[in-house]
Amino acid sequence: MDLRDLKLFLHLAESRHFGRTARAMHVSPSTLSRQIQRLEEDLGQNLFLRDNRTVTLTDAGEQLRQFAQQTLLQYQQMRHAIDQHGPSLSGELRLFCSVTAAYSHLPPILDRFRAEHPQVEIKLSTGDAADAVEKVQTGEADLAIAGRPETLPASIGFTPLGHIPLVLIAPALPCPVRNQATQPEPDWTRIPFILPEQGPARRRIDLWFRRLRIANPLIYATVSGHEAIVSMVALGCGIALLPDVVLENSPEPVRNRVLVLEDSDSVMPLELGVCVQKKRLGEPLIKAFWQLL
Repeated sequence: MDLRDLKLFLHLAESRHFGRTARAMHVSPSTLSRQIQRLEEDLGQNLFLRDNRTVTLTDAGEQLRQFAQQTLLQYQQMRHAIDQHGPSLSGELRLFCSVTAAYSHLPPILDRFRAEHPQVEIKLSTGDAADAVEKVQTGEADLAIAGRPETLPASIGFTPLGHIPLVLIAPALPCPVRNQATQPEPDWTRIPFILPEQGPARRRIDLWFRRLRIANPLIYATVSGHEAIVSMVALGCGIALLPDVVLENSPEPVRNRVLVLEDSDSVMPLELGVCVQKKRLGEPLIKAFWQLL
């Protein structure tokens, strides 16, 4: 049993999905299956119960999960303690955020962090902001920029960066959608919407629908992430509610083809911040980043 095997096992124990763990840990599904089977042979116990849909831990798997967490945490703490005897912190820090946050909020944070800790290697991955908390929970990222969910998991620490208003946007070019959306009293039930698939912004949009008594909104499309929504609105596909920072950081040719409607002030803003597993706040690299925030 080596540390690599424990890392693979622990990720799978948290994700409960062979494909997701294989992608996150950069191994093939067959390699992942073989390494889990090798662990099971070493221990003489099944670690997972598998069927076509679910992966669940056995009692032996739960005991190994606790052992793996403690072992890897102690190893990381030892490595960081050794590194601290050098001239500065070193190692790898994995960050996750949306493409928009990589432009709007991350650069000044990284500028300060890199100035203080130039030997730390930053590994940045981008994707749907709605996945940020899950990325931290499963260990795919050490820290992530995320919109604060209505219910924050007890294991997750969150420090705010600011509040992000949501804006209601429509096509700027003449088209049926613009004509409908810019009426003095628009009939929102007849205007197509482009929505994010999930996340805090989607929940605020659903609340906005309820406040306007729109029981069955006309949905043109649901999109993973917010960046593509601006392009779809610009093309005249529908209207959308989205964080204003997404619009501000969209390419100018796209941004100039949408207009902001006046009704957007009625939507509660998003609280944007950085999240982390609380149990990891004692690790020197994460502690240094957290203190800088």
